Amino acid sequence: MWIYNLKIFLAQVDTNDVLTNGVVTAQTIAEGWDKQWIDLLQNNTNNNLYGALTKLGIFFAVGTLLFFMMQWIRDVLNNEYSRPISSLIWPFIVVMLLANPGNGTPLSNLTLGLRDFLNTINQQVVEVADTNKTYQQALNMSVAEEVVGGLLRPCQSLTGQQQVDCFIKAKEKTDILLQGYRDTYGVQPWIDRLENKVSQIIVTTGNASEFTFNSLLGSTAQTIIKNILVSLQSAFQNLIEVTMLLIAALGPLAVGSSLLPIAGKPIFAWLTGLFSIGIAKISFNIIAVISAAVIVNGPAQSANADPDLMWFMILLGILAPIMSLGLAAAGGFAIFNGISNTAVWVQERV
Repeated sequence: MWIYNLKIFLAQVDTNDVLTNGVVTAQTIAEGWDKQWIDLLQNNTNNNLYGALTKLGIFFAVGTLLFFMMQWIRDVLNNEYSRPISSLIWPFIVVMLLANPGNGTPLSNLTLGLRDFLNTINQQVVEVADTNKTYQQALNMSVAEEVVGGLLRPCQSLTGQQQVDCFIKAKEKTDILLQGYRDTYGVQPWIDRLENKVSQIIVTTGNASEFTFNSLLGSTAQTIIKNILVSLQSAFQNLIEVTMLLIAALGPLAVGSSLLPIAGKPIFAWLTGLFSIGIAKISFNIIAVISAAVIVNGPAQSANADPDLMWFMILLGILAPIMSLGLAAAGGFAIFNGISNTAVWVQERV
């Protein structure tokens, strides 16, 4: 969903760049994350970071196997045969997951499968909740004035014919920008409202004061704040990706330590971490889509409304990440308890 965020940083360049290059750049970043996952977990795993962590995980497995065997022998000597028999499954699980048949291990393939599963759920949720591209439209609606202001504001410092020529060129670019919005979203009242604001500024040629710009297109300070908030939103979503990748890379250590004779297996915590980050990602997107629908189905459809959408930017840049992490923590705790209790239930019946 964040592939449209980079548009607002291109306000000072050609309008075609605003409409296309920001999307292309962000799509390239998303593809880069996908490639990084494949490179880390599958390609040449004998000589990369994941391969080194797998070897370390095997070392942990050999070390913890000693503790496992001590506990297993003690249970046998105490005639507690049910526990030793059921616990024998763990060495087989560890060996199976850390075995290296070629490009990657079963664990790396499992990790990629979990990531694809979480991303598929996330994509399905977004597609169902955002059938009309409400998030993209609300975001563009929130920053459209800043984009237009970036095109018109340089003309303010000019005078005479230079200012007239500057406004003419800026008007040409804003027309292309607004037409691009219409091609994407159709005829929308908020686009017509923005076009009227541009016309009012053009009419005041020679008298385009700072007050005129601020009253119609917002102040420069507001533009900077929105840029920061959109940057925070993009930073959070990239943080989600790098955190999930970091947890995935630590999988061999969690598996290798799972032979310790303790109730809370590290592999359970590792699985919980992956699912928790997935919950945070899905939660953020749901919050973004629902709040965007409020804007698109409300003030965006009224020609007389001129809402201040700073709240939407604050929600996406600050509040939604905090809420998503809180939901992820609660969901992760529930998942960890569920996995642990299930493992105990299975062990008691094997």
